[in-house]
Amino acid sequence: MNLGQTSVVYFLSRLAASALGFVATVYFARLLGADALGIYYQVVALVSWLAILGQVGLSGAVSKRVSEGTERKRYAAAAAVSIGGLFAVLAVALALARPYVDAYVGYPATGYVAAVLFATLAWSTVASLLSGLHRVGTQGALQTVKTGGRGLLQIGALFAGFELAGVFFGYVGGFLVATAVGAAVVARELSGIARPRRRHFRSLLEYAKFAWLGRLQSRLFNYTDVLVLGLFVPSSLVGIYAAAWGIAQFLILFAGAISSTLFPEMSRLSADESPEAVRSLTEDALAYAGLLLIPGLVGGVIVGDRLLAIYGEAFRQGATVLAVLIVANLFMSYQNQLLNTLNAIDRPDRAFRVNALFVVSNVSSNVVLIYLYGWLGAAVATALSVAVSLAAAHRSLGAIVDVAIPYREIGRQCLAALAMGGVVLAGRRVENAYRLLEHNLATVFVLVGLGAGVYFLALLAISPRFRETVDRNLPVALPFLST
Repeated sequence: MNLGQTSVVYFLSRLAASALGFVATVYFARLLGADALGIYYQVVALVSWLAILGQVGLSGAVSKRVSEGTERKRYAAAAAVSIGGLFAVLAVALALARPYVDAYVGYPATGYVAAVLFATLAWSTVASLLSGLHRVGTQGALQTVKTGGRGLLQIGALFAGFELAGVFFGYVGGFLVATAVGAAVVARELSGIARPRRRHFRSLLEYAKFAWLGRLQSRLFNYTDVLVLGLFVPSSLVGIYAAAWGIAQFLILFAGAISSTLFPEMSRLSADESPEAVRSLTEDALAYAGLLLIPGLVGGVIVGDRLLAIYGEAFRQGATVLAVLIVANLFMSYQNQLLNTLNAIDRPDRAFRVNALFVVSNVSSNVVLIYLYGWLGAAVATALSVAVSLAAAHRSLGAIVDVAIPYREIGRQCLAALAMGGVVLAGRRVENAYRLLEHNLATVFVLVGLGAGVYFLALLAISPRFRETVDRNLPVALPFLST
């Protein structure tokens, strides 16, 4: 299977899983309200920060070293021992800090934090091994198992009356099921394990001392605003903000599929040849990083309030926040491709500097802007900090690899998105005037489906590169694409 097909399979797997997770979150929000949703996301955000300490960049180091193809069994064992030991230390720290953790969350959640942390670290270890073994398709399928299983278990627990506790148990259960299946695949691929030596731990740590900040950057991007918001605004607003963030993150899935698929291939090319060998792959990644986010931004501006209303009428007030968060994810989609290349060519030191800039700007701007402007300040702070680090990433990679930004292709995507926006806006006005669809969910599905169809047809019409890519990756030939 070529890289394009692998990316699509990975994306579709993540899309299916995220759709089920979305349904579970909507059910959760409608049943328990924005307050409970805010508590849930505060726990998840806290675990994300603790997971950084539990990994210290080791997951990225494992993917890199295992993908190089030598002594994979020893590196796998070294990773399991290191991350397991770090989890034990964090578990003790959580037990000692229990009163403070419960006070911050506003709920007796320390036990749930520890359980979710264990599940997160276990899955992270297995996923990094699958990526290093070039089993990205399997990893994507297990992402579906993880997120989809989590959603099903959460829905089942809520239906059974377990309320917030059931949501946490479902979260842990989904992770552990995927981890168990992934561990079995890894064991089969490696045909056992081998005892690691000191140099294997040292090699992982040498890479991880730079890569850990990349993990921190990812967690900060996803959860800094939620954590800081918890200090300044009620849980209900945190819940609405988290719902908007979930929709924005849904749109970045394809960009994530691209980077996950290309990393092991870039790593192999760089190890076998030179950093310049990855240039073409990087340019392809940049050409399609915004494929869904660009139209998603236009659609979010037009129907964002309707999308949020699926969670409940109170969530409509997050429409402006949603639009800003989509902008932040659009910037991040391009930044991720650039940093992915830096890590793949074994230059985590340069990625470290870019990530350090993001960390400083993200934390400082979130604290200041949330204090001044509340939740809108959180969204703006996230977008600004990503824009700054995107510029830094482009400059840093350009000093090593001569990457040409595909401005024309990005411009064509913008034109197709504007055409889509005109049709969706007209459709919304017609629906508002004549009330053709009485149910909000039906209206959203119709408008989103109409917009998606117009966007992709318009892009096929104006972009030879997109037509060629689609033609190359379809299982059957379509004559009109090759003309």
